[in-house]
Amino acid sequence: MADLSLLDLALAGLAAIAGGAVNAMAGGGTLITFPALTALGVPATQANVTNTVALSPGYLGGTWAQRRDLDGQGRRLRMLVPVAMVCGVLGGLLLLATGDALFRDLVPYLILLAVALLFVQDPLKRWVSGRLARAGRDPHGEGWVAAPTALASVYGGYFGAGLGIMFMGVLGAALHDSLARVNALKQALSLAVNISAAVFFLFSGEVVWSAAAVMAVGALAGGVAGGRVAGRVSDRVLRRIVATAGIAIAIAFLAT
Repeated sequence: MADLSLLDLALAGLAAIAGGAVNAMAGGGTLITFPALTALGVPATQANVTNTVALSPGYLGGTWAQRRDLDGQGRRLRMLVPVAMVCGVLGGLLLLATGDALFRDLVPYLILLAVALLFVQDPLKRWVSGRLARAGRDPHGEGWVAAPTALASVYGGYFGAGLGIMFMGVLGAALHDSLARVNALKQALSLAVNISAAVFFLFSGEVVWSAAAVMAVGALAGGVAGGRVAGRVSDRVLRRIVATAGIAIAIAFLAT
């Protein structure tokens, strides 16, 4: 188990504030918080587990804020939330079974995948918005969305950066509804994946509890601050900055 000093914890808290703010404004906060933990000497698997536990409550706020757009989506929630929860735990099991050495080897490629998702977020959102605007409401024939939801949820439990973008693509391709309602469902599924994985990780023995506690507070504060300035800061520019940093971090992992 990593032994962090007070300075280490302060730096982890600052990273969480930044990550929470970035998540609120543009997405990609994990590309800040996870590398920060590894830079402080936390092994990759423990850093990922701790990051998931620390940041998962933040998804509750996003889901609560969009709860009205979940009205009338009970059938979808009953079908997809259990899938997301079970597969989120499966992703967590896969992470622990992978072992730290192999997971660390995979980290740069997972980060690059998250970076790619950040870059496609805007065109994906435009595509989803256009498709939903052209489609009528159709509550039938949506059962096939469970399979890609399951795959995305396994990824979410395993690493999770960019999960919301994955869900937006999956749900936007499968459902016929408004963008606001699809986005609310995306938030609910992201919450289900992260909370279920976090609860599983609580009993894994891999959580660095001191860091998780400090980061949870920091992420909450950052999320509140980010939410207040959202709209005054270009989310596109911020995403590009985070993505560029992610590429540099991936290169650093590959070089070590």
